[in-house]
Amino acid sequence: MKILIVDDSKAMRMIVMRHLRQAGFGSHTLEEASNGVEALAAVTGAAPDLILCDWNMPEMNGLDFLKALRGRSMQVPFGFVTTESSPEMRQTAHSEGAAFLIAKPFTVETFETTLAPFLK
Repeated sequence: MKILIVDDSKAMRMIVMRHLRQAGFGSHTLEEASNGVEALAAVTGAAPDLILCDWNMPEMNGLDFLKALRGRSMQVPFGFVTTESSPEMRQTAHSEGAAFLIAKPFTVETFETTLAPFLK
């Protein structure tokens, strides 16, 4: 399975990848994008099995990326990994089609329990 990690911070992408490995998902193919524009180009060729995306990024933020995916009828499971965790943000994410929102700072256990249903 392929997981696309979208975050404008290279350090945060590395942290997410490390947490994925520690949570037992290291055998999956991990790909990276630094913003929604780059991520949209990446999914055009071959859609990933799961997308983990930051909310706030330059060029195209995570919410606009999610809307663009859904506008193209791409139903790939999508979750936010972000500092944005207010009830309003969670409701917005859910109403736009996000499957989950993992708030930073996160733990390996959070990754295990949240991602297990999507990464068999």
